[in-house]
This record gives sequence, structure tokens and C-alpha cells, in this order.
Amino acid sequence: METKGCNFRIGNGFDVHQLASGLPMWLGGVRIESEVGFVAHSDGDVAIHALCDALLGCLALGDIGHHFPVTSDDFLGIDSKILLRRVVDLIEEKGWKVGNVDITIALQAPKIGKYVPQMRSTLAEVMGVEEDSVSVKATTTEKLGFVVRKEGCEVWASALIYR
Repeated sequence: METKGCNFRIGNGFDVHQLASGLPMWLGGVRIESEVGFVAHSDGDVAIHALCDALLGCLALGDIGHHFPVTSDDFLGIDSKILLRRVVDLIEEKGWKVGNVDITIALQAPKIGKYVPQMRSTLAEVMGVEEDSVSVKATTTEKLGFVVRKEGCEVWASALIYR
């Protein structure tokens, strides 16, 4: 199947981070008021990490760990918005633009619904797209698994790019 003439590409991403007391919680580029945060090499923004994987997947460019390895001190504690901007720059260097993204965050607590508008705005600004091109949804896992036990968070992201 010939894809060189295709004017759009779709990718998806998935990420999980463990929760622990005393760490900051960053989601979608926004600091969330919480007594727990994400265990991670970077700032732990699991939503941005899944989004980066979705965007990289659009062009079969590997995953976030390939581009920003946890073995590198360059990324220790880094703001994930910087990683997202670098991924968008990479896509743009290859002649593509972000069309829209859709993110689903599964987290039992804290409740994050009130932060969704700020997440959408922040992510849109970082990617250089209109806010209505960014969808963020919050859900729980209906009393199943590590999310309901408040051990972690999982995020799915889809992205469409075009040229």
C-alpha cells in the first residue's frame, strides 16, 4: 500500500505511572493539587508522555523512551512540556502539522475534571494548535485494577497529523 501521497497520519499512545506520596502531580502540563504524584525520571506527566507517543507513532518515529531515555540525566526532572514541544518540532521538521489530539486519563483520585480546561489550553499552546483541537477526558476504571486502588494512573492518547 502506497502511503507517500497520504496527507494525514494517525497515531496512538499509552502510558502508566505509579503514584507515591510527597511527589508533585503534573497532568497535561498542569500542576494538580494532590498529596500524591507520579514516580518518574522526568516530571512524570503521564498525559504528555502518552501524547508524545501518539504523535511519534504518526510517523513511526519510535517512542518517547527512544527520544528521551530515562538513562540520560539530561531528562532528569525535565518539564514534559519541553519534551512535547521537541516532538512537535520533529514532526514539523518532517513537513507535518498537528491536526488534533484526544487524551483519556484514568485516575481514581484526585478528581481532575476542573483542571481539564487548563490542560486543553496548555497543551494547545505548547503544540501551537487551537484549543478546540485538543480533547482531554477524565475517567475511572469502574472499581477495577490498580487505578481504583489508587496505585497509579493510565492514559491513552490519539493524534492526527496532516500536511
